[in-house]
Amino acid sequence: MQEQPVIIIGAGPSGLATAASLNLHSIPYIILEREDCFASLWKKYAYDRLHLHLHKQFCQLPHLPFPHSYPRFISKQQFVSYLDDYVSHFKITPLYCRCVELAVFDEIIKEWTVKVRNLGSGEVEEFRGRFLVVASGEATDPYTPEIEGLKSFPGDVLHSTQFKNGKAFRDKNVLVVGSGNSGMEIAMDLANHGAKTSIVVRSPVHILSREMVYLGLNLLKYIPLNMVDWLMVMLSKLVYRELSKYGLSRPKEGPFFMKVADGKYPVLDVGTYSKIRSREIQVLPAILSVKGNEVVFENAESHAFDTIVFCTGFKRSTHIWLKGDDYLLNDDGIPKPSFPNHWKGKNGLYCVGLSRRGLYGAGFDARNIADDIKSLLK
Repeated sequence: MQEQPVIIIGAGPSGLATAASLNLHSIPYIILEREDCFASLWKKYAYDRLHLHLHKQFCQLPHLPFPHSYPRFISKQQFVSYLDDYVSHFKITPLYCRCVELAVFDEIIKEWTVKVRNLGSGEVEEFRGRFLVVASGEATDPYTPEIEGLKSFPGDVLHSTQFKNGKAFRDKNVLVVGSGNSGMEIAMDLANHGAKTSIVVRSPVHILSREMVYLGLNLLKYIPLNMVDWLMVMLSKLVYRELSKYGLSRPKEGPFFMKVADGKYPVLDVGTYSKIRSREIQVLPAILSVKGNEVVFENAESHAFDTIVFCTGFKRSTHIWLKGDDYLLNDDGIPKPSFPNHWKGKNGLYCVGLSRRGLYGAGFDARNIADDIKSLLK
């Protein structure tokens, strides 16, 4: 059994930001990570062409800015290099291959007990701390929906975490399922590499440019959200015109409202829309079923594919191992309290990076948590 004042679960950017913020207050901690490296989503499970979708000023972690030489929109490789420097600078040393099986607050000793499976030795290890920080993130466990007949599909079925680039798919018929930013970018990458690409778009989507979002985020400092949303929609209509002729539609709610209310990001167009307009990428409705290599869609059409790539997001498993919390996190691992009071629970429980505000939100949480723990330790 090991004991430190703070136990951090997860060594992604959120966990690293919390560790750095605690370091500045000289507060000891343990950081537990189930993978064999920190920031595994970025290092192992992200596609090659990925860039941060927001301007770098909204994405740097606390207490260490990006190098001045970095461009406005940072590549995956540059962000990973920045994280390497971040871990080295703050001397962060996670314990790897530790899969949390139970975290429970002991009312008698007023501490958290965390039991983890050491994936290297297979043994169960126990950690105790007065404070517990859930930093396992929004993107925890890859999610693939259940579709009738999918098991009969003879080709490759991938999740976006398994996709690197489109080189291996030239001249193949590839179906991308999911129209978020990952789905749209992967579809474009496939088309760029000569794949015959289709994408399933089930719901209305906002399409904005990076410059529009940058403008919107800065305007939110001075103008109410509904006015910023109105401006974003007007700009989108001006630039992207009528979407319906290409099988797309806009939501009734504004893009920033949807981001705050439901965690749904607008699509930040980096070239996909022009390929949809030129028909290099075919837009298809929801899937009804799969029959061999034929996929049947909601409009009663069917098309044959060689590969299906699911860009359908992630589920969180916090509810499986976190016991005794009826205040902070819901069954989907998202905070019950609304922003900006979402990061602090009861009995020394905190969460970081779950406010649906990206890396900027994670930094906000990390600083608040470290400051709060410092005040309580006094």
